[in-house]
Amino acid sequence: MGRVDGKIALVTGGAMGMGRAHCELLAFEGATVIVTDMNEAEGKATADSIISSGGKAEFHPLNVTIESEWLSVVNNIVATYGQIDVLVNNAGIVVMKALEETTTEEWDRIFDINVKGVFFGTKAILPAMKIAGSGSIVNISSIYGLVGAPVSAAYQATKGAVRLFTKATAVDYAQYNIRANSVHPGVIDTPMTKDLLHSDEETRKAIMGTTILDRAAQPKEVSYAVLHLASDESSFMNGSEMVIDGGYTAV
Repeated sequence: MGRVDGKIALVTGGAMGMGRAHCELLAFEGATVIVTDMNEAEGKATADSIISSGGKAEFHPLNVTIESEWLSVVNNIVATYGQIDVLVNNAGIVVMKALEETTTEEWDRIFDINVKGVFFGTKAILPAMKIAGSGSIVNISSIYGLVGAPVSAAYQATKGAVRLFTKATAVDYAQYNIRANSVHPGVIDTPMTKDLLHSDEETRKAIMGTTILDRAAQPKEVSYAVLHLASDESSFMNGSEMVIDGGYTAV
């Protein structure tokens, strides 16, 4: 315990799945966690669960596609705590469709959440981190930001964008001791993938692809990577990619 003692960490999409796991582990390791999500009931439940376990957390509703909401949340947190040390841009959605079947509306929506949300969050957090003279931004990309796959062109385009946006942020803000790194999960057992992973064997194998460990990860296995990047243990990592994929991209 104590790997992020005293840090203030804001996590988007923190209500369920990987986001909740990130919130719980960061809090367990000493951070005060700002849980944000559009799902207020589950977001509050995540914060309450952390508090009941002895951790520090609070919930703030946030639509990552609305810049004014970002500014409001960040201003409130800085007013309360004087700083924000860690931003975990975790919120995201998936569109699993062939390119020709993807509508313009679906393309715009996934880019609004997966890319514009990361842009708004990073832009909103930077002034406070510059004043503090330090900060860690952790962007959740995907293995599909590294390699191709069928029927997911829009999703892959967003995750590739997040990967290079992260590197650009690292280059521009290293002078302020602000680090930006991306995490690239493979197949994770979350509510989003539950129906696919636990249906028939053919579907499971198709989803698992080339994962050489032949299993999906539990969300916490990704959260340990997030924790490392949020902590001072990763002080010489900037513009890097952490791939947590069970060997999917090794083949």
